[in-house]
Amino acid sequence: MNPEQLKQIISEGLLSFPVTDFDEQGDFNRAGYIKRLDWLAPYGASALFAAGGTGEFFSLQPTEFSEIIKVAVNTCKGQVPIIAGVGGSTRAAIEYAKEAEAQGAAGVLLLPHYLTEANQQGLIAHIQAVCLSVKCGVIVYNRNVCQLTAESLEILTERCPNLIGFKDGLGEIEPMVKIRRRLGGRLSYLGGLPTAEVYASAYKALGVPVYSSAVFNFIPKTAMDFYRAVTNDDTNTINTLLDEFFLPYLEIRNQSAGYAVSIVKAGAKIVGYDAGPVRSPLTDLVPNEIEQLKQLIDKLGPQ
Repeated sequence: MNPEQLKQIISEGLLSFPVTDFDEQGDFNRAGYIKRLDWLAPYGASALFAAGGTGEFFSLQPTEFSEIIKVAVNTCKGQVPIIAGVGGSTRAAIEYAKEAEAQGAAGVLLLPHYLTEANQQGLIAHIQAVCLSVKCGVIVYNRNVCQLTAESLEILTERCPNLIGFKDGLGEIEPMVKIRRRLGGRLSYLGGLPTAEVYASAYKALGVPVYSSAVFNFIPKTAMDFYRAVTNDDTNTINTLLDEFFLPYLEIRNQSAGYAVSIVKAGAKIVGYDAGPVRSPLTDLVPNEIEQLKQLIDKLGPQ
């Protein structure tokens, strides 16, 4: 799949990040991961991000990363494209990107670099180096220490033909409007805020109709129903699901830092697809929070 083909695929439909399965000792659980992908792939997501943020990329060793991407690509072959999360320092991100491409990933999502702040020139150099290291499509994740201006993105798109996507995790309207107006159809634009459904209608109005859903991991039918409601401007369905699920879900998620990942793994366990514990420094939900989440899920009915 060439970058332009991937760009077209991610320009519509719902995207998602499968969680990464670990066993009780915290090691990668290959069989559990295959079972999860086999379950999720037919639901209709346009692409799946393996070893992304919700997949706990930050906790993975390079050998684990390689195996996860290989398993995801082989399991989903012919069903849904796999985009690999990559990140860290420039040299580390390049090595991850090359390995993902070697394992057959259709593209990579470049997560923010580690810890230190950087100016726009530094961000451009970092992203350009990763893009030029591979032939597959690259999506940049605009979040935390990686906050690009429209001017920087324009420079990058001129230098990097395989930079095909911009995923926004900031939620700031003015910069997003500037980027969308300045870059036009050169990029595919993705909503990337945690629990993106809450922002989906607003982002659609900005010209960003595609987003990635974490809850797809445990309520895939509802996630697809919500996406279709946003696409069709079905405000009744949107408001009902916001009131009955997503806003109460946020109240649980916001109880602790890091729960954006932990609550997804808790949901997967509740519906019978236990992915094991999160890795340190994240912590799992406590029993009363799990029970609150179960009540919300049960109200949605079969998935």
